[in-house]
Amino acid sequence: MSTSGGSAASTLIDRATLGDRLAALDPVAAADPSTIRAVRAPGRVNLIGEHTDYNDGFVLPAAIDLEIRIAYRPTDDRRVVLASDADPILAEIDLEAPPPPRGDWTDYVTGTALAMRAAGLPVTGFRGVLASTVPVGAGLSSSAALELAVAWALSGEAPPRIAPLDLARIAQRAENEHVGVRCGLMDQFASASGRPGAAVLLDCRTLASRPVPLPDGLVLVVAHTGLPRALGASAYNERRAQCEAAVATLARYRPGIGALRDVDEALLDAHAATLDPIVLKRARHVVRENARVLAAERALGERDLGTVARLFAESHASLRDDYEVSCPELDLLVEIAAGSPGVHGSRMTGAGFGGCTVTLAEAGAVDALRMRILGEYADRSGREPRVWTVDAVAGAGELA
Repeated sequence: MSTSGGSAASTLIDRATLGDRLAALDPVAAADPSTIRAVRAPGRVNLIGEHTDYNDGFVLPAAIDLEIRIAYRPTDDRRVVLASDADPILAEIDLEAPPPPRGDWTDYVTGTALAMRAAGLPVTGFRGVLASTVPVGAGLSSSAALELAVAWALSGEAPPRIAPLDLARIAQRAENEHVGVRCGLMDQFASASGRPGAAVLLDCRTLASRPVPLPDGLVLVVAHTGLPRALGASAYNERRAQCEAAVATLARYRPGIGALRDVDEALLDAHAATLDPIVLKRARHVVRENARVLAAERALGERDLGTVARLFAESHASLRDDYEVSCPELDLLVEIAAGSPGVHGSRMTGAGFGGCTVTLAEAGAVDALRMRILGEYADRSGREPRVWTVDAVAGAGELA
């Protein structure tokens, strides 16, 4: 992708091109193109609500038109063979004897197959080719998009005989149990259940959701630091364990607390001295972030853009200072965007330590914002950024 940015949709590979790639690798598909199917699954950008999903809290993601697309041909041999345009490693999986984790992208394919089987869903072999515009390690949920696209291909039918939310939970199980990342549901939910032109507020406890339309005239701008997201499984799981430690302590004072979702600032302040200082900081971020998500939903609905900008800024500061998952590059991108005309909020998005920021900006301000990032950020950080204007799109589905 060009560092000059532009619309994310302009780089997507169409169905015909994907079909041609599959035909070049698979003689059966070449002989009968009518056997070829295709599916798409979007990445996501989270507007606000970071590290709240695994605490039973609230999140506000949007599925975006940076996508993973797979052209495939269902087979009867109980084997998956999937080639990627970005990695020479081939996913070759015997569905009757799936391999153990290998530490590469094929684990997401294997994990999805295992999770579908564990849920009692039929899985079908296929031959396929994969193309992606979701940058790996950017905090835009390339893994969730891969899981959802593979789940559609494995189902052998379109759409799968399961609701999008349930399919998202199966994909989450794949990542939790096979890949080993104790992620919440947000990423898979967004990829499965996105809505065109809107973010979607998800209650991660009840799994109730509702669309939150983006204000007219405003667009989402995603800027990549040029630094791959470095919050690996161990650091991610460590923060989750710290949140669980806070819950265990606070539950001694208020029985019935099951997650930080159940904690308010008054309770946290009253028992702050009983918590390890690091655990207290983690809990404070989650408690306040949950409140910010609900406030942001209201502000977006009322087009109260001043409040939106303030909430984005508070969220980023909390992720930097209390949850400690930001980095100088993310902070610099936020600083540049927040100081640019026509911007109504900017913050890091995703798990942290690299990856991307999300900015809400007026459509007419995007070109100037992009040029400022490409110039000032590159000069001050020594890194080459990437910038996309992204649209909120529908969740995973057949590729027309």
